[in-house]
Amino acid sequence: MGEEVALATRYASRVSETAASSPLIRRIAHLDMDAFYASCELLRYPQLKGLPVVIGGGRRKEDDLLGKLQAAYPEGDWTLERFVENLDRIPVEFFPRIEGYTGRGVITTATYAARQFGIGSAMGLMKAAKLCPQAILLPVDFERYRHFSRAFKSIITDIAPVMQDRGVDEVYIDFTEVPGGQREGGRVLARLIQKSIFDATGLTCSIGVAPNKLIAKMASEFNKPNGISIVHEADLQSLIWPLACRKINGVGPKADEKLKGFGIHTIGELAAREPHWLVEHFGKSYGAWLHEAAWGRDERPLETESEPVSMSRETTFDRDLHAVRDRAELSAVFTRLCEQVAADLQRKGYEGRTIGIKIRYDNFQAVTRDQSIDGYTHDAQRIRQVAGQCLKRVDLSRRIRLLGVRVGTLVKAGTAPHADKPYIAAEETPYEQADLFFTDD
Repeated sequence: MGEEVALATRYASRVSETAASSPLIRRIAHLDMDAFYASCELLRYPQLKGLPVVIGGGRRKEDDLLGKLQAAYPEGDWTLERFVENLDRIPVEFFPRIEGYTGRGVITTATYAARQFGIGSAMGLMKAAKLCPQAILLPVDFERYRHFSRAFKSIITDIAPVMQDRGVDEVYIDFTEVPGGQREGGRVLARLIQKSIFDATGLTCSIGVAPNKLIAKMASEFNKPNGISIVHEADLQSLIWPLACRKINGVGPKADEKLKGFGIHTIGELAAREPHWLVEHFGKSYGAWLHEAAWGRDERPLETESEPVSMSRETTFDRDLHAVRDRAELSAVFTRLCEQVAADLQRKGYEGRTIGIKIRYDNFQAVTRDQSIDGYTHDAQRIRQVAGQCLKRVDLSRRIRLLGVRVGTLVKAGTAPHADKPYIAAEETPYEQADLFFTDD
């Protein structure tokens, strides 16, 4: 018995020494749900699978489809309850097409069949109608999408508890110490998560597993849809360097154009530039980051708990509005946006001290103005006052397509001292017509 104990002790010691000498390799996954909004709709309407479908425009109006069914089949007892129970049996020809669409609607997402025609997220529905007039148009149903978002994230954390939420349809997951997270570079665990999500929801996802978040996000795009991509440090030159610089999360359109101006198109070409050259042309911080990103270096941890940076509300008008001629309508919308932001802050328990506005003109040019105040607030009237001051700093002689209100620099309500001083006055501007736009009432 004593010999067995001694043998077990020596074996445990050797295992411990081996583990100490061979630390776990960091494995981070980026999981991205495949065409998430569209896929949620296809669960509701499976008869649309394989067809070009776009999600966008106004909110859901089930009465429209119900009315068509009642007109076509008057002998049927088409109650709303029966309608909901038979969504999968609605004939395809009953669904609206985007052919001839006129309006301001923007596409939220599209099925892969629609993407083959060049349709993509954030594209105007009028443009999409020209590319694929036969595409089926479904309105957004955010409540449904949030339901499935909560469902797939709950499944993930049951398997791998260290997860960073990145939005309604994507997350980062730390595979490093999860059983199966090291096997085949993380492929075994990725398969388990994929299967678990599909079995529970019917939705597919794509997963990239790499040494860090930066590369994992790029890898999740390699084999969409329903794919798994594994990248090791040794794969940097063969898998990452041939990619366009724009594939780096953090290289936007302006930086990409500047890089192209220097003849830098791929990540490999970016990696070939000396750090001091990048700093000279892109600044100390961003230039140094570009060098690290090109070499696949990213030590950022997963943020399992995060606080919102800001809260905002905005609306796109059905027609372009003018600050003077449409003053009453704009004023009502402006007040409503301020009230909605204030309600969001109060409901979620936050206050902010940076208040701003966003305007997009009829030529799609967007401008923003922000103003900081003494103290923090979640009061609708205070937000409206300061946002109204911000409006005095923009050109309101042009027609307006979009209006938004934002509150930033957030803290938990009651945790910051409130100053007795009034809000800081906005700087004077030549745009006197702002006074005709909204009054601080």
